Amino acid sequence: MEDIFAKLYDMTAFSNIIADPSFLVMYAIAFILLYLGIKKHYEPLLLVPIAFGVLIANFPGGEMGVIQADENGMVMVGGVMKNIWEMPLHEIAHDLGLMNFIYYMLIKTGFLPPVIFMGVGALTDFGPMLRNLRLSIFGAAAQLGIFTVLLCAVMIGFTPQEAGALGIIGGADGPTAIFTTIKLAPHLLGPIAIAAYSYMALVPVIIPMVVKLFCTKKELMINMKEQEKLYPSKTEIKNLRVLKIIFPIAVTTIVALFVPTAVPLIGMLMFGNLIKEIGSDTSRLFDLKYSHYLLRFATPQLIQYVNYSFITYCFSQPSRELP
Repeated sequence: MEDIFAKLYDMTAFSNIIADPSFLVMYAIAFILLYLGIKKHYEPLLLVPIAFGVLIANFPGGEMGVIQADENGMVMVGGVMKNIWEMPLHEIAHDLGLMNFIYYMLIKTGFLPPVIFMGVGALTDFGPMLRNLRLSIFGAAAQLGIFTVLLCAVMIGFTPQEAGALGIIGGADGPTAIFTTIKLAPHLLGPIAIAAYSYMALVPVIIPMVVKLFCTKKELMINMKEQEKLYPSKTEIKNLRVLKIIFPIAVTTIVALFVPTAVPLIGMLMFGNLIKEIGSDTSRLFDLKYSHYLLRFATPQLIQYVNYSFITYCFSQPSRELP
């Protein structure tokens, strides 16, 4: 009878959690993020998939956590080292589970981030920036944060690749951070995804504090929508539509020549924007509601599948590869 109860106990997750209490830390993180997303309404589209992904990935025996391959693509399968990129997808699903199948098919290949960027491009209007090129200077300010974090990370012991993955968080959005991390430091993918999307979700909390500190009451009363009418750009553009069509083509070409590795993201961003600006000729490819549906589907999927890699081993020893 004792053997039966012992076997039943071993079948539960309690034995593993008692042996490794660090699982409790992960549960606490998941519950806090769920509370912020559901109760406080802090970007639930971001925080709820993050939290739920972290939660179910850390239940011992559930086999929902992602097993990271090393830099050579090797992963332990049934006591034998195999190259994950030489394994058929059906073999990955059978030997490593459903989440590893989805992760290596959609995330590790870098498929979902460019798809999201295509949807973002289809919703973006570069017209105000083209009419007032001084606005592009604000985008350059993000680069200061990237290089500051990169240098500080290297100084405290991170490798240049890990430092680059950490630095991109401050100067870009979630898909960019995930895509860069996949290329530079895949073992940090879970923590970096948490950091990137959590700080974006907390913007509604941070911005009011910053505004109160640095903005006057008069500045807060400015109607931004009326500023372009009150202070129109002195630069006259005779055919703005042609310029908005040329812009994505020119940006893609220039970026491809100088930074070829950025083409998957920038190219898809500009392709989505080009389809939008062409208009009726490409109406079957571009539809505003379809772009919204694409982002609403792809974004939560990307966030949740990435956070299946955020398991307790990766959290407690992020500089090491999973066994």
